[in-house]
Amino acid sequence: MERFHAPVVTEVKTAVADHHIVVVGMLWNPHVARARKALDAAGMTHHYLGYGSYLTGWKERLSLKLWSGWPTFPQVFVDGELIGGADQVQEALASGDLATPAA
Repeated sequence: MERFHAPVVTEVKTAVADHHIVVVGMLWNPHVARARKALDAAGMTHHYLGYGSYLTGWKERLSLKLWSGWPTFPQVFVDGELIGGADQVQEALASGDLATPAA
């Protein structure tokens, strides 16, 4: 399992380690767009990694689902931790939990 599209998983792991907020998504997915728009509207800079669309990149996305344990996209990471998808981003923004980078 560790070798299943290992370069994709490594790319995401590296981004998660290097950035406060990372959004992993795909083209044409309205939930990915919703999460990114919510972050942009709140002035929250984020790093985006996109892997294909509904027609392409499914193996890469499957490897990320298996690695993260989150079954859908987007997958949003904050300070190295998966917080969930678009709904969780909006909840964290509304509650103030997603306000500034950890020190």
